[in-house]
Amino acid sequence: MALQIQRPTGAFVAASWTALFVGGIVFLWGVWNAPKMALNERGYYFTLLMYGLFAAVSLQKSVRDRLENIPVTGIYFSLCWVSVILSVLLLVIGLWNAELNGTEKGFFAMSFLLALFGAVTVQKNVRDNALADRTAHRTGGPDTEAQ
Repeated sequence: MALQIQRPTGAFVAASWTALFVGGIVFLWGVWNAPKMALNERGYYFTLLMYGLFAAVSLQKSVRDRLENIPVTGIYFSLCWVSVILSVLLLVIGLWNAELNGTEKGFFAMSFLLALFGAVTVQKNVRDNALADRTAHRTGGPDTEAQ
């Protein structure tokens, strides 16, 4: 029996992109509009978001590569995990020391985590669609373009 590759549904793809953009934009909007935040703090949080997004996507790719028997070195795999954990830890430290009220700190934490989740699921969807395209092309399935 042939392996059937399922594409992510349109609703899941839309929800993933929405989570990424809503999380990222809302986080950056909060940073931009935080009244007591100095410019260097704003740069810290912006850089932290970019680092976290990159780390999360890189970790998702590494996990998926390993599942598909694509070689990933142990040091790179470990570096991905350390980077994701470090980005979350740096956010916690930054928020702990920030002169923000609890609601604002929660706002930043939740929008940051939503953006990371969105980045991981968008990467997963891209990978699933690429795999489905390759499989359909090889088998001449219904997703193959007309020649």
